[in-house]
Amino acid sequence: MNRVEPAFTIGVEEEYLLVDQETRGLVIDPPKSLIGECEELCAGQVTPELLRSQIEVGTKVCKNVQEAREDLARLRKIIIEVAGRHGLAPVAASTHPFSRWVEQKHTEKDRYEELTMEMQAAARRLVICGMHVHVGIDDDALRIDLMNQMSYFLPHLLALSCSSPFWEGRDTGLKSYRLTIFDALPRTGIPERFASFVEYQRHIDILIGAGLIEDSTKIWWDLRPSGRYPTLETRIMDVCTRLDDAISITALLVCIMRMLYRLRRANQRWRIYTPMLIRENRWRAMRYSFDEGLVDFAKGRVVPFAELLDDVLGLVAEDAEALGCVEELASVRDIVSRGTSAHRQLKAYELAQAAGSTEEECLRAVVDMLVADTADGL
Repeated sequence: MNRVEPAFTIGVEEEYLLVDQETRGLVIDPPKSLIGECEELCAGQVTPELLRSQIEVGTKVCKNVQEAREDLARLRKIIIEVAGRHGLAPVAASTHPFSRWVEQKHTEKDRYEELTMEMQAAARRLVICGMHVHVGIDDDALRIDLMNQMSYFLPHLLALSCSSPFWEGRDTGLKSYRLTIFDALPRTGIPERFASFVEYQRHIDILIGAGLIEDSTKIWWDLRPSGRYPTLETRIMDVCTRLDDAISITALLVCIMRMLYRLRRANQRWRIYTPMLIRENRWRAMRYSFDEGLVDFAKGRVVPFAELLDDVLGLVAEDAEALGCVEELASVRDIVSRGTSAHRQLKAYELAQAAGSTEEECLRAVVDMLVADTADGL
């Protein structure tokens, strides 16, 4: 068993949608110079995404949550400033309130061309954005063991991050509609269970040998061992519109991983529940965020989310101390009291509607809120 504590370094990736400041719709064909300007200013920390209306940033390897916040704030500022010079603005939301996927253009890149050719309409609909958090764990066996245990907490993280209630001008009734789109791809959802890293690699090799994937980066589970870095990568979250929310969730995530490592070090472990049960909570988080609670499997009943969160925060209190993120972790309660981006989007729509705005004006009001919240706290 690994007795050297992992570094628990942090890397955060965020995907943004680019909107026209005048129409508030997605920009279908942004200036080619925009990405180049961003790349020059971000020193390789920004990349184009599948669609031209998307852009992705990734922090450097950060020693702690505070470094992650500083770097992510810097990257958001750069994208906002460069986009603004072109009459555009980034929004950190997992779907756009009204733009249509059929109108979007794809980025000319071999990887994206191959994905679209293979997945067809399932890929062309991917006008969605997410937040991925890498936690540095350089031991292969430990990554698999923590992945098996961490799966339990994935719905909790999703519930706190929801930012995709609208799709093509309609209130979907879900707080995270993004995952209904992403789940149409293969190799998505709750990760499989593996007894060892060797078993995991054997399964990956079968897919590679059959010519189905080139490497493990084509495994798109909600949580996976990174195919590029010695990290465990959590991918279930919607992208958080507010920077404060992104950092609070990141703090919670890394504290949970350290708590699970402590259990392992003491020859204990979190109880492993079947993917069938975890998928039920995943669906509840997609549908309700935290409004209707999640199932506490040990109790066998739905429990209010605030109660579950209090339990988790109690479990990871010493980990927050050790990782120096007590304040950031405590701020996760603010998300529950204030509401996720999805809650705020729906509220903005309702307020505009109550003021007598047209349907189009209501949806534009949601975009205005997203633009403002994306820049908040920078």
